[in-house]
Amino acid sequence: MARTQNRQPVKADDAVNAEDALERLRRLSLGETSMEALLQAVAEVAKQVMPGEPETSVSVLMGRVPTTVVSTGALAHDCDESQYKLGNGPCLEASTSGELTEMADAVAEPRWRDYVQEAAERGVLSSLSVPLPIGKGSSAALNIYARTANAFDEDSRSVALRLAPYAAVAIANMRAYQDARSMTENLQAALASRAIIEQAKGILRERHKVTADRAFQTLAHTSMKTNTKLLDVASQLVHTGELPHG
Repeated sequence: MARTQNRQPVKADDAVNAEDALERLRRLSLGETSMEALLQAVAEVAKQVMPGEPETSVSVLMGRVPTTVVSTGALAHDCDESQYKLGNGPCLEASTSGELTEMADAVAEPRWRDYVQEAAERGVLSSLSVPLPIGKGSSAALNIYARTANAFDEDSRSVALRLAPYAAVAIANMRAYQDARSMTENLQAALASRAIIEQAKGILRERHKVTADRAFQTLAHTSMKTNTKLLDVASQLVHTGELPHG
């Protein structure tokens, strides 16, 4: 495979386009744009303004599990997946190290040899992965896969770094939304469980003319005696009128 020597820096008109693209992202409102749509917009803008005829993606590492949240095409998605499979590569390096990670020339790159060989075979000769700070317990990267070697210079790296906060904000908001939804679902489940237990206590109080505390003790004693969850004991009483028997 012939080694490509040409570098494609961001030209003056490219810089203008980059400023226009960044301004479009600034005008997007999180209140009016879904978080996935904002991430996709960041990926599309990176594809438009970065050199090397690139495809782009945003990868997220939750704990030790990596996933591609958005991509502009199969090339970027496949390169991400190749790194997940092998357990190494620039997108994982950027995510875990928190440092801008560049593969200048796949043919000459000494790191991640299995991955870079697969990348070159797919037509990716250079790449740039920008870490996205999104909070404790997870990490992410904006990945730009170029079809030419040595595609990036200081100007294009600067543009990539300026794109990164938009993706980071979208992911952070996505996580907050998911955490809030999980918390709401847990709260709803807890309230439903409490309602069933209160109904069971009411049945026992009416049936045996006992206090609320004594009714709860009866449920707890039955739970331990029959090795059944307290909620299941209460649910059976509410739905059948009978406590489980050990």
